[in-house]
Amino acid sequence: MKKAAPYKIESISELHKLFNLPKPIHPLISVIDFEHLKFDSNEIWSSFYYDFYCVAIKKEASGKFRYGQGHYDFDEGVMSFTKPGQIFSVTNLADDPMSGYMMVFKSDLIRHYELGKHIGSYGFFSYSTAEALHLSEKEDHIIMSLMNQMQDELKNNIDHYSQDLIVSHIDLLLNYAKRFHNRQFLTRSSVNNDIVIKMEELMDVYLKSDATLSGIPTVNYFAEKLNISPNYFSDLLKNATGRNAQTHIQESIVRRAKELLSTTNLSIKEIAYDLGFEYPQSFSTMFKKNTQQTPLQFRASFN
Repeated sequence: MKKAAPYKIESISELHKLFNLPKPIHPLISVIDFEHLKFDSNEIWSSFYYDFYCVAIKKEASGKFRYGQGHYDFDEGVMSFTKPGQIFSVTNLADDPMSGYMMVFKSDLIRHYELGKHIGSYGFFSYSTAEALHLSEKEDHIIMSLMNQMQDELKNNIDHYSQDLIVSHIDLLLNYAKRFHNRQFLTRSSVNNDIVIKMEELMDVYLKSDATLSGIPTVNYFAEKLNISPNYFSDLLKNATGRNAQTHIQESIVRRAKELLSTTNLSIKEIAYDLGFEYPQSFSTMFKKNTQQTPLQFRASFN
């Protein structure tokens, strides 16, 4: 039997209707109090996705949410971020209310603002639930205050300043979230360092094995092996080492290439293929970009 496709919640008005809430004040954004949410037995909750962004701060919730490959128990305060198209399911929800807010907004709201151009740079919109942001008491107060301020702004009569102020509120909240994520990376430095070491070990094995027949290693490959999302993996590396995942991969390939160039008689073409490159020219371009020398020039320096 073919599995049913995930249900698409297209509008914020539809979301309100599904939760048996009054119509939203604004068609492109809403701040919803979790205490007013009621998940009924509607089958759509088994697999659904939004056609809008969602920023949520949840506390004291029963039941389980599923996102990606894992479940997350909302038994403490966490903050999560999702973008349009990410698939969810909700199961085992009890009648006990949870507290907190969810702010949902359509991309049309921010399309003509600077935020619309750079929202994709906020990697945490692609983190998994297991990588949610855990807030300190002070951070929790700041986020809750911003959610309350947004609610108040939405209740005002719409005027020429409304949209600018609303988008500014979103931008401010996301910048605080970026700061708090950075703090979380710092406070988890020992765990993150273990991940960096494991990544280096995986890279070494990959470059010296037949795995390169599948191509050069990718960020997604290592993220999957380490059971973390690609964006979280790259952000973790950047906070731990100052370099993103792609840079780490290229540096490791170059180190292995230098080893082969200086200790073997393999041709440039053979080395390129051994490292997973489909075309030798691509290997030479990447090598020169990282060393300011061509592979042949580097090899010649050892003769």
